[in-house]
Amino acid sequence: MTTEPGRAWQDVPLLFERSQPGRRAGRPPRTDLPVPEIPESLRRARPPRLPELAEPELVRHFTALADRTFGVDTGFYPLGSCTMKHNPRVHERLAALPGFRDLHPHQEDDGAQGALELMWRLQEMLAEIAGLPAVTLQPAAGSQGELTGLMLMRAYFADRGEGESRDTIITADTAHGTNPASVTMSGYKLQKVATDARGNLDLDDLRRLVNERTAGLMLTNPSTLGLFDEGIEEVAEIFHDAGALLYYDGANLNAVVGISRPGDMGFDIVHYNLHKTFSQPHGGGGPGAGPVAVRDTIEPYLPVPRVVRDGDRYRLDHEAPKSIGRVRGFAGPFGVFVRAYAFIRAYGPALREMSEVAVLNANYLLARLRDVYELPYDRHCMHEFVLSARGLKRDHGVTALDVAKRLMDYGIHPPTIYFPLVVPEALMIEPTETEPKERLDGFVEAMRAIAREAAESPEVLHEAPHGRPVRRLDEVRAAKEPILRYAFEEPAVERAARS
Repeated sequence: MTTEPGRAWQDVPLLFERSQPGRRAGRPPRTDLPVPEIPESLRRARPPRLPELAEPELVRHFTALADRTFGVDTGFYPLGSCTMKHNPRVHERLAALPGFRDLHPHQEDDGAQGALELMWRLQEMLAEIAGLPAVTLQPAAGSQGELTGLMLMRAYFADRGEGESRDTIITADTAHGTNPASVTMSGYKLQKVATDARGNLDLDDLRRLVNERTAGLMLTNPSTLGLFDEGIEEVAEIFHDAGALLYYDGANLNAVVGISRPGDMGFDIVHYNLHKTFSQPHGGGGPGAGPVAVRDTIEPYLPVPRVVRDGDRYRLDHEAPKSIGRVRGFAGPFGVFVRAYAFIRAYGPALREMSEVAVLNANYLLARLRDVYELPYDRHCMHEFVLSARGLKRDHGVTALDVAKRLMDYGIHPPTIYFPLVVPEALMIEPTETEPKERLDGFVEAMRAIAREAAESPEVLHEAPHGRPVRRLDEVRAAKEPILRYAFEEPAVERAARS
């Protein structure tokens, strides 16, 4: 693998800077509809400022931007905890089938039997994968799945007369940031449990925290450290003995599908990330999906409508007196369901192989890098693992950020850095199951080369990246002082009128 420090990137002007009056990329068809009556107070004083370009210039603009954009289709994307893997193109063709693509959300049940059957079968598959009997497809993202799961907890305890007394949720100190955010949004108090020396939940700390006010635990297993909790059965026993529930954050389900099931571990509520585990394209703002599976004791509170089967007919069931209601419009992000269903059907009974290869790839990388970077927890990992650049920082002044920026010069997307927070100078790496051995070997070579550079010429890393359109950014300033609007020049006619 080679760097590209000499590549000259051309500036890409904004659409407004390319704009020329009177040019058009297309014209909307004229209609015979009457001109609507718009109240004077709502009318624009002048037409909106929109860029005016011919189609070739418009296409060139977005193609130039795409050429600068790194994605899973252009190179290796080992972004720990986000599972950025290949999305088979056949899924896009299936989601674009006219019967799926053109189906209106208000279509009556009898005219949407194919779509409803797909959703019902996907529910059944997800229930089997989680080891729990009931599923809702409604939540539109993992974060919304978390909030839905906590709302289900509230409904469950309120129905038992414990709504006021059960007011605390426990999360791991390695938890995804959405966990504490969801806890707060759902009205619960937050407590964090420590991680022990082997990367498991600290059972002594957990026993100290759990009491009659505990509503439940939110846990990712394997954790964001890439480690399966060795005491998960005892963890479940601690909470269930206290009358509390266990919530499974499915962000890392990619490591265990077909191998172990959250329901069998003792979890009562599980959310899935269809956009991470089951191949829906991920990143860039979505779309995603966060279905939730639950035990039968929590099923009455699931959102409505739910897809049910009556003989050979499928329908949306709105009759659930104890339901928490809707958590989003309609029945969920249907295009995501089509892709996930196709992915699961393509694997069939061999779905376990997905997780086995993801775990194998991660352990291969760990074994080849552990002598160069520090390994905070000396264990086999699951689908991802965390290294530390602490030694590079101590010996050469090179940080995890420097390593990540330098990887860009090798044509590799940086891994997640500085997370989990319990590992200093953390590098969180997830290769996924879709990367071949030669790609993994190229990543190892790049990481080892960067470690040598840290010792021999650390300034190269401090100044990286060298071959990208922009160099090292002031990320704090960019976050605090974003430039979100184009600075139009004031038209001469407006200046004259104002003067």
